[in-house]
Amino acid sequence: MPAPKLATFPAIRGALKFYQICSIITGVGLLLLCLEMVLKYTPLAVEVFLGGSGGFLWLAPVVEGPDGLVSTGDGINLSLGILIVHGWFYVVYLFACFRLWSMMRWPFWRFLLLASGGIVPFASFFLEARTARDVRRYLDEREAAELHSRAEHSSLTQQIPTENTR
Repeated sequence: MPAPKLATFPAIRGALKFYQICSIITGVGLLLLCLEMVLKYTPLAVEVFLGGSGGFLWLAPVVEGPDGLVSTGDGINLSLGILIVHGWFYVVYLFACFRLWSMMRWPFWRFLLLASGGIVPFASFFLEARTARDVRRYLDEREAAELHSRAEHSSLTQQIPTENTR
């Protein structure tokens, strides 16, 4: 694959920052979602609610109904909120992954690896750190090589004939 052009490096840095922020938010959301699943689908069988008859923050039992598990709490269902927020933010995370992947011109497997960060617990934290390190190293090395190349070919470093050298 062709290498990214130097003119895109500022945009790549912006895409990297956006990816890093999205990666952390997605990772935290996924961990909260896993916690919510453990609370709901284990023998604990509870959901987290905000407000309502149980107080500020409380756990309401989940019971088996004719269509599956049914919540018995009132107030704002934080468990459902976590599920919805993570699902929608995963779409934003995928956009961030796609944007960085396309700007860096990586192979498709790298996009799939980045996308897995939103569905494998803790993966987004490790991928974010490694990806940021790899992208920064690549950009720094390319910029240093370009500076070195320009310095060697610069007209200022060539001997300029003057009146005294004739």
